[in-house]
Amino acid sequence: MLRVGLTGGIGSGKSTVARRLVEHGAVLVDSDVLAREVVAEGSEGLAEVVAAFGAEVVGPDGELDRPRMATLVFADPAARDRLNAIVHPRVRRRSEQLVAAAPAGAVVVQDVPLLVEGGMAPTFPMVVVVHAEAEVRVRRLVAGRGMPESDARARIAAQADDAERRAAADVLLDNSGSPADLEAAVDALWAGRLVPFAENMRLRRPARGGSPRLVDPDPGWPADAARIAARIEPAAGKRGRGVAHIGSTAISGLPAKDIIDVQLAVDTLADADAIAGALADAGFPNRPEITRDNPKPAQPDPQHWRKRYHASADPGRLVHVHVRELGSPGWRYALLLRDWLRADGAARVEYLALKRRAAAEFAADPDAARYAAAKEPWFDAALPRAERWASDSGWSPAC
Repeated sequence: MLRVGLTGGIGSGKSTVARRLVEHGAVLVDSDVLAREVVAEGSEGLAEVVAAFGAEVVGPDGELDRPRMATLVFADPAARDRLNAIVHPRVRRRSEQLVAAAPAGAVVVQDVPLLVEGGMAPTFPMVVVVHAEAEVRVRRLVAGRGMPESDARARIAAQADDAERRAAADVLLDNSGSPADLEAAVDALWAGRLVPFAENMRLRRPARGGSPRLVDPDPGWPADAARIAARIEPAAGKRGRGVAHIGSTAISGLPAKDIIDVQLAVDTLADADAIAGALADAGFPNRPEITRDNPKPAQPDPQHWRKRYHASADPGRLVHVHVRELGSPGWRYALLLRDWLRADGAARVEYLALKRRAAAEFAADPDAARYAAAKEPWFDAALPRAERWASDSGWSPAC
């Protein structure tokens, strides 16, 4: 299955997006609904809330007086933390039960208002954030929910800010327009990205695509790489020894293929094999047909260049994950070339010219192996220059 984390600030329109996804066939796990369920009348959760806050938080109907509770916690961060400590573990357990019960191959959308605040974004193969400016959300809360403006602003202030949500977002849905605009954006997301992503996850296969066409440098590439690394690190667990952004998209100002390359270090390739399933669950299935780098000069033992290779199942963000042994020649080489090209402007100009020639040749004769091989002579000749730079500058490899 494909698990999608859906979030957005209060009043952003997240519930509208969730409803539309359900209409398309998604399985919805709504944390707000579960948060009510776990503190319903007669529940252990409600008893614990009463013990922490007093009987006055229960209304005449025996249910939690939510407006009164909200007044207490939104003005007091310590009180909010106490409430969250009661509610969130119960919601998490119930969510896990519902996700486990979803059909194989389903798109499971987990609507989590505090997904970013709770640090949960890396646990999902995809995070969708619904965005609207704060003033728009205040107007919606006042007009649509009858909320006092002061309460609306207090609730918005208690949540993550827009920059934090953007950093966590694989997809940012702008809800500043009409409801029809939002529905159209959700429809396009479903058909163009979620359905093929879910099928790739079911089949444990990478997304197709990734021609050598060069695009202009994207200032969002480092943020994409950071988000990808944050997703890979918990999947690798204790066997992982760091994730580094490598390749052309890691070099500021360099045109490149719109594919993020990252390198995951492990102690041994046995560790790489042990975490292959976890990486696939995180959205990065293995490509077993690619197990080592192209030959490099003056390396008597090609075993030192071996790696494991994973790629993203998400057709909307192509990623290559190179899993190499920490300290191996291949691991060091990837970091050295990145840092040398960052430091040496003349080398960047040479490398860009090479990439453009190789891309033009690929357009005339689309052979991916030939495209890769066309760049090898330059790398072979450039390696001694990179090594001299490393020696002169005192460089040492680091993620």
